[in-house]
Amino acid sequence: MIPRYALPEMAAVWSDEARMGHWLEIEILAVEAWARLGKVPDEDARTIRERASFTVARVEELERVTRHDVAAFVQCVAESVGPAGRWIHFGMTSSDVLDTGFALQLREAADLLLRRLDRIVEVTADLAFAHRATPIVGRTHGVHAEPTSFGHKVATWAFELDRGRERLRRAREAVSVGKLSGAVGNYAQIDPRVEEEVCARLGLRPEDAASQVVHRDRHAEYLAALALLAGACDRIATEIRHLARTEVREVQEPFAPGQKGSSAMPHKRNPVACERISGLARVIRGNLQAALENIALWHERDISHSSAERIIFPDSTMALDFMLKELTWVLEGLVVHPERMRENLWFGDGLAFSQAVLLALVERGLPRDEAYAIVQRAAAAAWDEGASFRERVAAEPRVRELVSPEELDALFDPARYLANLDVVFDRLAKLRGGG
Repeated sequence: MIPRYALPEMAAVWSDEARMGHWLEIEILAVEAWARLGKVPDEDARTIRERASFTVARVEELERVTRHDVAAFVQCVAESVGPAGRWIHFGMTSSDVLDTGFALQLREAADLLLRRLDRIVEVTADLAFAHRATPIVGRTHGVHAEPTSFGHKVATWAFELDRGRERLRRAREAVSVGKLSGAVGNYAQIDPRVEEEVCARLGLRPEDAASQVVHRDRHAEYLAALALLAGACDRIATEIRHLARTEVREVQEPFAPGQKGSSAMPHKRNPVACERISGLARVIRGNLQAALENIALWHERDISHSSAERIIFPDSTMALDFMLKELTWVLEGLVVHPERMRENLWFGDGLAFSQAVLLALVERGLPRDEAYAIVQRAAAAAWDEGASFRERVAAEPRVRELVSPEELDALFDPARYLANLDVVFDRLAKLRGGG
C-alpha cells in the first residue's frame, strides 16, 4: 500500500506498472540479444518487440493460480505475443528479471532523492550565510557553553547533508548491477553475452559473480545511505524542535495563515513538521536492520529477503523523499529570532564568556587552577543566587589587578567568538559553488 505521505514521482517508481514495465523491457532485450546470437529467429524477436505487453490485472489474475509473480507475468506476456512468445524468459530464472528490474527502480529512486538533496543543500547553505554573524549561545549537554553564530550551526547541517548526498551517489552505483546468469548464476542455460548486452543497454553492470541473486550487501549499503540521510534530517529537526521550545524560542517553523497548532489551545505553534521528520527517521533506521539481515541467504539463494524488500525499500525511499521535501520547506521559511538569541546568550549576565576570562587570567600569569577557582566562584553566584556573572568577575581582586576594565569589556564581546569562522564559510562557499 502506498503511504499517504508518498509524493507522486516516488510513488510511481514503486508502482506495479513501473515494476512490470522494467520486467518487460528486460525480457524483450534478452530475446533481442539471443536473436543477435542466432538462437532466436529475427522475425520472432521483431514480433516480440512489437506485440509484447501486459496488464497488471491479468498478471494478478494469473498469479492467483500460479502463486508465482514472475511465472504469471511471463505467461501474460506470452499470451500477448502468440507463438513467438515461447522465447520469452528463455534460459532465465525469476531473479534475473526481479533483481535487474529492482536495480532500475533503486537507481530511479536515488535520482529523485539526489535532486531533493541538491535543493536542500543549497537552501541550508543560503540560510547559513544569511546568519553567518548572528550570535547564539552554543549548548553542550543542553547547557549553555560558549557563543557561536547561528550560521555556524546551520553550516554543520549543510556539510552533513552533503556527506549524505555523496554516500547516496556511491550507493546508487553499488546497486546499479544486474544479472542474467540463470538459476545458480553459472550461465548454464544462458550465454554470458546476453547478460552483457542487456545490462549495457540498461546502463547497468553485470554482477561480478552472482548466485541466483545479486548479492544483498549492495542493497544494505543503499539502505544504510538512506538511514544516514534520515539521521541527518532528524538531527536538524531535533535541533529546531529544541530551539523552538517556549522558554528558548530562538526559531520557529513556518506557521501559515489559518493554521491551527492545537484543537484545544489556540496559542500553540507546535513544530509538527520537524516531529514528523524525526518519527519517519526512526522507521528508516529500523528498516536498515532488515536490509542487513537480508545479506545472509541460504546457499545460492532463498526467498527470505524478498518479502522484506517489498516493504523496506519502497517505504524508506518514499519516507526520505517526503522528509527532504518537508525539511526544505521548514528551512526555506524558518522564522529566526536574533533578538531572542541575544537575550538567551546573556543569561546570567555573561556566563557563556567564562572561558575567555579564565584564559585571560592564565595569560597574565595565574596558575590555571587558581584562575579556574576565581571564575567558577563568580559563575556559581550567577547560577545559584541570580547574581551578575560579569559584575562578580569584575569585583574579584585578582581580576581587577590583572585585567583592565577595557580588556574585560572586550572579553565579553560575542564578535570575538566569530572571528575565526571564515575558514568554515570559505569551505561552505566551495560546497555551494561545486554542488
